[in-house]
Amino acid sequence: MTTSQAAGNLCTVSALTTKKQETANSVDSEIIYLPKTDCVIKSQASLSAFTSYRVGGAAEWYVAPRNLEALQASLKYAKEQDLKVTILGAGSNLLVSDRGIPGLVIATRHLRSNYFDPQTGQLTVAAGESIPGLAWYAADLGWEGLEWAVGIPGTVGGAVVMNAGAHNSCIADMLVSAQLLSAEGTVETITPDQLGYQYRSSLLQGGQRIVTQATLQLQPGADPVKVVAATKENKQHRLSTQPYNFPSCGSVFRNPTPYAAGWLIEQTGLKGYQIGGAQVAQLHANFIVNRGGAKASDIFCLIRHIQYQVQERWSIWLEPEVKMIGEFQAAC
Repeated sequence: MTTSQAAGNLCTVSALTTKKQETANSVDSEIIYLPKTDCVIKSQASLSAFTSYRVGGAAEWYVAPRNLEALQASLKYAKEQDLKVTILGAGSNLLVSDRGIPGLVIATRHLRSNYFDPQTGQLTVAAGESIPGLAWYAADLGWEGLEWAVGIPGTVGGAVVMNAGAHNSCIADMLVSAQLLSAEGTVETITPDQLGYQYRSSLLQGGQRIVTQATLQLQPGADPVKVVAATKENKQHRLSTQPYNFPSCGSVFRNPTPYAAGWLIEQTGLKGYQIGGAQVAQLHANFIVNRGGAKASDIFCLIRHIQYQVQERWSIWLEPEVKMIGEFQAAC
């Protein structure tokens, strides 16, 4: 059942306090304090440290709320200031432009809480919780169902939006419900059949609703030793087949049925191909790694090169799984 409630305890923008802060570059950046919350909104905040690629420009404005009320206050501020809102989770499936992101970037990584209900076998968890961390925690408790997720380098919120998956399992298989927050600050709880789940996609992509928490169905009561062993096996498989020695975003392209994107790229002869600091990984061709000093533009141009080369040889246009945010040059 879908429920809705009005948001409360929102701060008024008229009560905002601001001050200037001198950065390491001797450039003044503005800091805005939202009263009655722990919100600190910063201007021109570099995003490279918040993406797994370690690239990207600055957010015009950046905030990392730690609870629902602070998140609502941040949205209210953006609405009253007419700022476009961009949601950032762990930044693991993301390519941020070198030119940065206009508007307000809201990072959900600090929305942390989890509750394992032994009566129902359900795990209710906030959007900022780490998927691999939860997989290990559940394994230690002897709760089955998240062993597949140990190698997913993201947060619960991003996993719900992208329908993250591995080892023939995915979030859609275990999601009971998700709590969403609208741009207007309204909270609603919806079920998986309302999300239009498909392979690595949902109706939440490109929308304005924010995942704040999710409830997952697990199976408690198993032998923790066996669950931990299965989780370790999945982790080892990921380490042996995918590159983790350089920054990456995980799989770059969706698999076009009946082919695997990595196989198509490898057969096109692109393993090891490099533009600037960005390289098609030698271990797995559906990974692009930052070999050091890469720019977002290098990665973007390598993505385009792969698409055109695979299209020319196989007549297949690979669709990116990585989400690209900001302005990129059309020509490389």
